[in-house]
Amino acid sequence: MAKRAKKRRAWTATEVRELRTLAKKKTTAGKIAKRLRRTEGATRQKAFSMGLSLDSRS
Repeated sequence: MAKRAKKRRAWTATEVRELRTLAKKKTTAGKIAKRLRRTEGATRQKAFSMGLSLDSRS
């Protein structure tokens, strides 16, 4: 059986705001990802593109 292709979802302004807030609170990348219902990789990538660091938190 073929896998269904996943469609990319654009980040909303609300999600970006919440990502920034949670990153400032030093929340782990995994917890942020679950809260936003995104993959950890997508969350880390977005944070990196915004200039936020989640590297020290695994």
